[in-house]
Amino acid sequence: MLRTVVCRAGSGLLKHSRQTVPALWGTQAQQRWASSLPMNTVVLFVPQQEAWVVERMGRFHRILEPGLNFLIPILDKIRYVQSLKEIVIDVPEQSAVSLDNVTLQIDGVLYLRILDPFKASYGVEDPEYAVTQLAQTTMRSELGKLTLDKVFRERESLNSNIVHSINQASDEWGIRCLRYEIKDIHVPPRVKESMQMQVEAERKKRATVLESEGHREAAINVAEGRKQAQILASEGQKAEQINKAAGEANAVLAKAEAKAKAIRLLSEALTLQNGNAAASLSVAEQYVSAFSNLAKESNTILLPSNTGDISSMVTQAMAIYGSLSKTNTQSTADSTPPETLEVTLEGNTVSETETAQKY
Repeated sequence: MLRTVVCRAGSGLLKHSRQTVPALWGTQAQQRWASSLPMNTVVLFVPQQEAWVVERMGRFHRILEPGLNFLIPILDKIRYVQSLKEIVIDVPEQSAVSLDNVTLQIDGVLYLRILDPFKASYGVEDPEYAVTQLAQTTMRSELGKLTLDKVFRERESLNSNIVHSINQASDEWGIRCLRYEIKDIHVPPRVKESMQMQVEAERKKRATVLESEGHREAAINVAEGRKQAQILASEGQKAEQINKAAGEANAVLAKAEAKAKAIRLLSEALTLQNGNAAASLSVAEQYVSAFSNLAKESNTILLPSNTGDISSMVTQAMAIYGSLSKTNTQSTADSTPPETLEVTLEGNTVSETETAQKY
């Protein structure tokens, strides 16, 4: 089916024929083609981003640039008007079969631009229609190489492959495909239901995995907490034992120092006058105190034969003390000069005599 565009050039009529574009293809291209071609008025003003193809006596002559141009009447004729702007074309919906035999309904948008007006005018009868058909066939071919899942995941790579394939064929037409975008992808209802079930199963799987990972992390955290608690408890016990041992050592030292001081004071007191009498009195008091505590903790008691004779017990204790004093005096005499030893012995003899006289 042909459409005739009639335009007036000088005094004659110029008939220009083009193939009719399908109704589903695009109304903007139809309106652009339906507009009449400019007339040769000798002086012409070409708009920006347009290219006017001029023929002289039926042969290509030149392409008018934007701005002021001059033509020869009757001989020069404006044959084609090409727009150099970016053109947007809707690619109608079509059926395609994926690699896993799923029928898809897919449509898209094609963005192209005319780079060479001469090739676009004389290389193909209808460049926009040719590029649209090439986009549809290329899209079906590229979809047949991918499975359904990859179609949704690799839309960008799919678009770039379609653009590359279109540009390889459209170079001879003077057209450059800038980009191709897939608008909608429609799948059969049953396939959509199975996809929905798959998505739900995947989400349940993720939820289960996340829950198990949460339990694992919780168990690890609890174990780490117990480990740290045990470490801290052991360190606390260690510090407690160290402190306790230090306290006991200090207590032992304090007791030893106190006992040493007491012994030193006692020894100093014994060297004084009547020191032995005071020692005898202290021994008698301790004896009476110990005798009063008899049979309080146990029923079995071992007593000496002269338990009631306190004087004999005190005399016996003082005799033991005297023998110990003589032993200490003898050891001291070995390490002291003779003069000092003689005085000491005399002092001890005097004290022992005085004690014997008292008792």
